[in-house]
Amino acid sequence: MLVALMRPVAWLPLWFFHAAGAGLGWLTWALSPTYRRRLAENLRGSGLAQNDSDYSRMLRASIAAHGRGGLELIPAWLRPAQHVADWVKLRDGWELVEAALAKPEPIIFVTPHLGAIEVCGAHLAMSVSRQLAALYRPPKIAWLEPLMLVSRNRENARAAPANAQGVRILLKTLKQGQTAYMLPDQAPGAGEGVWAPFFGRPAYTMTLLARLAMSSKATVLFCFTERLGWGRGYRMHVRAMQGAFSGDAAMDAALLNANIESLVALCPTQYLWSYNRYKRPSGAPEAT
Repeated sequence: MLVALMRPVAWLPLWFFHAAGAGLGWLTWALSPTYRRRLAENLRGSGLAQNDSDYSRMLRASIAAHGRGGLELIPAWLRPAQHVADWVKLRDGWELVEAALAKPEPIIFVTPHLGAIEVCGAHLAMSVSRQLAALYRPPKIAWLEPLMLVSRNRENARAAPANAQGVRILLKTLKQGQTAYMLPDQAPGAGEGVWAPFFGRPAYTMTLLARLAMSSKATVLFCFTERLGWGRGYRMHVRAMQGAFSGDAAMDAALLNANIESLVALCPTQYLWSYNRYKRPSGAPEAT
């Protein structure tokens, strides 16, 4: 029912969601001290700003980008997958995808919370001639999950929950030579990660990606869709993974985070700095 009610709203122009989203970003900044503190501290702590003036500029842009990213989920989830995929107007590094598709090995597409993650997933699902299993964690706001699942279960895509069942889906998909789509910068549960540096601070980091990549011999590609702003569409960036996983959990987690850092540096104002990336999950060991 919720999906049916929201579909007409999803057909408002993309520029409307970006304009209203910028206002929403500033409203959230004004009303939530915790959100405000975390966003500002994480952005400053990243060291990506060259000076105080640069930091202030990046902070203002990031506040607006957070709101745009939230509201654009409505059309990205509820419009037809091909329509969403066609929002990507430019592609940098797509030859890496074509080269990977020319080989029989599976592909793991890795995108952090950078730019428009749902647009990225839709474009991959519609542009890659293989099934795409997308790992997802149910949102804290329960009524949003049906909207998310409509997006993740369409065309070539299949949703894989972030639990044992979802891991089995990913394993099966990769063993069949298909593709997976993963967000690597969420804090995993206790026992599912290790502490590794992320922008100079210890962050509890998933080990699943490295294990899946090694067991399936998958090609790992990092990607994200940069928001061009005000409804003009998106630019997809694809980068080859720098380095190779070794099987050492701590080293692999550090390598994963280093690759994420390189991707975020391409478009730092569109990263989700408000996420509590440095939290200690319940039951996880102390950071060392």
